[in-house]
Amino acid sequence: MSARMMLLPVVLAVVFSALAQACSSVAPPPAPPPRIPTILPPTTISRTPQMADRPLPEDCEFVLTVEVLDQKLGRELGGELKQIIGVPEPSLGRTGKIDCYYGLGQRQPIAAAPVIVGLATYVDEPTAAGRVADSVTAEREDGATITPVDVTRHKASLVVTRTERLLVGSLGKTTYVVRAKAGFLPDEQVGPFLVALAQQSMTPVEED
Repeated sequence: MSARMMLLPVVLAVVFSALAQACSSVAPPPAPPPRIPTILPPTTISRTPQMADRPLPEDCEFVLTVEVLDQKLGRELGGELKQIIGVPEPSLGRTGKIDCYYGLGQRQPIAAAPVIVGLATYVDEPTAAGRVADSVTAEREDGATITPVDVTRHKASLVVTRTERLLVGSLGKTTYVVRAKAGFLPDEQVGPFLVALAQQSMTPVEED
């Protein structure tokens, strides 16, 4: 056997060894970074206050606060808030009543309040609706202008008289009357203002 043939296996062994070392020296690809879970903020569910036929509040703070009235008005009304708790009148089917007088100056009679909100409860729903219908009819016969309006999904009547603007309606066994003196707001603004107050007065206050 020639010397060349004897060297061939040695050369091949060296080549294979070098290839093996080269392959082993190649760094493996970097591992992918760990997946960071996406944290989503909790879903906030906002609940719109709903009008409800609830037990009659015993304080005007639970009917309509001064702060909310100012917010709906867009300015500070000022003055005092006074209230009168009415007594039941079985002959009318009325079981309770509360009237809230806003913006009263010192020593002013309550009738001078520029904004008045009144709630009353009755023995049943037909009696409450009948009282509203009778009041609207009496105002119409006295020369008032009556316009149907929506208070959320409920029907009410906007009554325009010479001296005041009224919003009259009922929900279940409860009636509401919201009044503003004539000229307190322009007529194109007073309707939405009274609707907003009526909606708030019939919306239960959620405790913290």
